[in-house]
Amino acid sequence: MTKREAVIIGVGDVPLKEGKVLEPMTPLQVQALAAHSALHDAGIEMQDVDGLLVANTWGIPGAGQVPTITMAEYFGITPRFVDGTSIGGAAFEAHVGHAALALEAGRCEVALITYGSTQKSERSRSLAGRPASLTMQYETPWGMPTPIGGYALSAMRHMHEFGTTSEQLAEVAVSARKWASLNPDAMMRGPLSVEDVLSSRMISDPLHQLDACLVTDGGGAIVMTTADHARALGKTPVFVRGCGEANTHLTVSSMPDMARLTSAQIAGQQAFERAGVTHSAIDVVEVYDSFTITVLMTLEALGFCQAGEGGAFVSSSRTAPGGAFPMNTNGGGLSYAHPGMYGIFLLVEAVRQLRGECGPRQVKDAVNALVHGTGGTLSSGATCILSLK
Repeated sequence: MTKREAVIIGVGDVPLKEGKVLEPMTPLQVQALAAHSALHDAGIEMQDVDGLLVANTWGIPGAGQVPTITMAEYFGITPRFVDGTSIGGAAFEAHVGHAALALEAGRCEVALITYGSTQKSERSRSLAGRPASLTMQYETPWGMPTPIGGYALSAMRHMHEFGTTSEQLAEVAVSARKWASLNPDAMMRGPLSVEDVLSSRMISDPLHQLDACLVTDGGGAIVMTTADHARALGKTPVFVRGCGEANTHLTVSSMPDMARLTSAQIAGQQAFERAGVTHSAIDVVEVYDSFTITVLMTLEALGFCQAGEGGAFVSSSRTAPGGAFPMNTNGGGLSYAHPGMYGIFLLVEAVRQLRGECGPRQVKDAVNALVHGTGGTLSSGATCILSLK
């Protein structure tokens, strides 16, 4: 029996202007628009979708409990495989791994992953009203800002243990902006310097405003199928070579090690082992940049550098265009867009890079890409290694 290989065959997103959708629409409509774009890219009709994977949906009452039912009804499909895994920004990398298993097992033939948010248009990003449940009772009532407070605590601990500096954190934002300057779809494209980041308003010490991701609308979708199906359609498949995931805590007060990203370490190790490749084989990296500290801790946890070496690793424009380590090539959550849960856009950009569709920001001869999503307050991690071969 021929092995069923899982591949990504279509990606899509939603056009934005100044971080907002071009006309008033609901998150359902945003997801439908992104899904249509991805299916068109794949050359597949909606009625052929029999696998549906959806995370919590911003702005849809009750959809956080049953997002797959909501979306299946809205799309008019009857999937035989569904997945509503919701682990924050890492959900979509986890979905790719889950869809790959389902496709390889014959549980579906075409899997659709979607996400949509209108948080900027609706001014709905505030998380201040989250209930003080479980370990949140030790944070929320005492004024811990969510989620930046937890990231700030990790950043401070990282600085204390390893000597990481605010200048090194700022390098992440500056490099992301350089990539965004090459991307006409990025929200923030103007020049940015380390000094600009450091002089921006302090919002949760030691993190400045420009250490933090944007707040935008947005929608994204991914279509997966088997390699044989992709070839029959005449499409270039992007192979899902290895995936991994892990969750360690809900709130930062329960984080195993505030200076080390345990979830990313576990997820990354799984992905590399399953893909059978080494770090040196990776041509382009897309990692979640909710805050600049997220990037340093992720690179360390994934093994691209040792614990505490992330600051030095990203210095001297190493991750910027022309640098030795191309990363977050669309501008990332810091300069491209960030509609609540950004992980799906990491995957969309990685696929476009591997297919050579990124114009001025294209990484030359990219064959292997690593994508890592982070969710919650450094709580969850999921890693995918994608390849053209």
